[in-house]
Amino acid sequence: MVQNDKTTANILHLPFADATRSVRHIFVRDYVVDAEIGVWEHEKDTHQKIRINVDLSVQENTQHHDDQLSNVVCYNDIVTNIQAILAKGHINLVETLAEKIADMALTDNQVIGTRVKVEKLEAVEGAASVGVEIERHKHP
Repeated sequence: MVQNDKTTANILHLPFADATRSVRHIFVRDYVVDAEIGVWEHEKDTHQKIRINVDLSVQENTQHHDDQLSNVVCYNDIVTNIQAILAKGHINLVETLAEKIADMALTDNQVIGTRVKVEKLEAVEGAASVGVEIERHKHP
């Protein structure tokens, strides 16, 4: 907690993997996909490349995963769910897409926190990417 004059910021950055808390880190790196995204007229009714990174803090079960997919958070399910979000149609803001991905990830009972980064790869000439990164946690 940070004190600044008479205001208090309640920002909590949890580590994504932490053995002392039985938390593992599941991630999707540099998922590049075409998306209908953007607020400008030239971005409507077209697709542009975006890159998505997702980090998940996952509470480990008290029992071992027994080498069974059903006992862990599946990164392929995360990608499939991102595809489903994008398939619903045009999204104006990268912020909106990031929030939708975070909300989707947090619906899994094992996921206690997520960081989502969404980048547009062709939006600004001369820039490799522009975008947003958010972090969301379940509140106990």
